Amino acid sequence: MTRRRLVVYLLLNALVSVLVSGAILFFYDRANQITDCRTSETVPTLALGGVNADILSVAGAGTLASESVTIQNTGDAPLPLSGWMLKDSQGSTYTFPQLTLYPGGTVQVHTGSGTDTAADLYWQRTSPIWETGDLVGFYDSQNIARAFYRIP
Repeated sequence: MTRRRLVVYLLLNALVSVLVSGAILFFYDRANQITDCRTSETVPTLALGGVNADILSVAGAGTLASESVTIQNTGDAPLPLSGWMLKDSQGSTYTFPQLTLYPGGTVQVHTGSGTDTAADLYWQRTSPIWETGDLVGFYDSQNIARAFYRIP
């Protein structure tokens, strides 16, 4: 009977070890996902009235602390962003404050909390907004689409 108990104990121990190791690897992978923007699908910028702007990347999708969208002025003139919007497919909208983006300049819109600067804006959300596969839309103050970006 002692030998039988030992075999049951060893099998139970192995099962628990496999389950704990699997759970650790699962949560580690979820917390440390890396987005490879080189394989991203982008939709060309819609150039209306000489205005050119692109969504360069979405970093940290699904992780509030690192989630951000990077926008660049690819045109030759300053771009006033007041009233422009970022939208997701579920209808969540971020509206840009008074800000001018100069040619070649970029701005990051962070999902979480912080204090706005000329280079970093904060949405002040308490949960992540972006997910793999989401289509991010960038709209001007007249709600005309200027750029799209599909999160890889």
